[in-house]
Amino acid sequence: MKLSTNTLFYPDNRALEKAVEHYKALVSVDIAEGTGADNRGAVTDNFIYTRGNFEQHRYSANIFESARETFEALLTDELHEPDSEQARLEKAKTHNSLGNILAALGQSLRAADLYKLSIESFNAALEILSQEASPLEWAASKANLGSALQALGRQESDAKLMSKSVDAYTEALLEYSRKETPEEWSVVMLQLGGAFHSYGSLLKGNRTFEKSVVAYKNALAELDADNHALELTAAHNNRGAVLLHLGETEENPERLKEALRAYETALTVSMEQQLPFHLAVLIRVNKATAQSSLAALTKDTVLADEVADEFELIIECFPHALQPLCSKHCEEWMGKMRKFAAVAST
Repeated sequence: MKLSTNTLFYPDNRALEKAVEHYKALVSVDIAEGTGADNRGAVTDNFIYTRGNFEQHRYSANIFESARETFEALLTDELHEPDSEQARLEKAKTHNSLGNILAALGQSLRAADLYKLSIESFNAALEILSQEASPLEWAASKANLGSALQALGRQESDAKLMSKSVDAYTEALLEYSRKETPEEWSVVMLQLGGAFHSYGSLLKGNRTFEKSVVAYKNALAELDADNHALELTAAHNNRGAVLLHLGETEENPERLKEALRAYETALTVSMEQQLPFHLAVLIRVNKATAQSSLAALTKDTVLADEVADEFELIIECFPHALQPLCSKHCEEWMGKMRKFAAVAST
């Protein structure tokens, strides 16, 4: 069965933010001050939080190439083996920063080679770090590796890469715990849910989808609307997406209803916490898509008519918040639901 298309949300990549701050600390004040994004324009970015793991909209787009050159030069100057623990940690930090910068470039250019270089850089950091001596730094590097593998695996539709991503996140959770490091634990759980979801989509495996649902549920245990509104919204929205796919593969209406409840919660959090408006619109599109799947599965013509009206409302009222492919998706499903309701009623 072909799975429905839905939009996933990605949380801010704090590791990438740290890499940019690391770069700014290495360059002159004038250069650092010029790295900020130009927010003077009124153009709405309808891709924010939907591009992938390495989106960074807080800084100028040209910062990444400069940061790459700076970190590569720093590592070239330090080819000798560090002679102290602090020097080893600093070198590992530079490898991690370079890896995140390379992955951000890889995402913006859709360049698999850059992703592969980022993976090499994270592995270089892990060759330096010891789980026993530097558990949190080791776990952070594993999480970075998982995110890069996940991003490349999605782009290449490569199940082996997705499996490696799952392994890297799982290893990071050997050191990140809900009690000691709740924020890191919840974000890795959120990313693990996404990795399981993508892996399950490639494998056509319900068991992997179920693991994704569990990971998202775990993440939700430590996320609150006041402090983690985006991550909470993403967890509910993305959990809805995997429940939709699980319901479609199982042909199980109860799974689809659970997906609808997840989307409704995501929409509530998004609106109450005043996140970028296009996210609320995309959640409505996701929810209407799940309702379409439910209508088709249960042969519910009344619901089909209601969903067609919802898609029409979204198209007419929020065109500024939709990307072209999303608009096309809404138009196609509106037509399908109108046709389904008409044929079923004759």
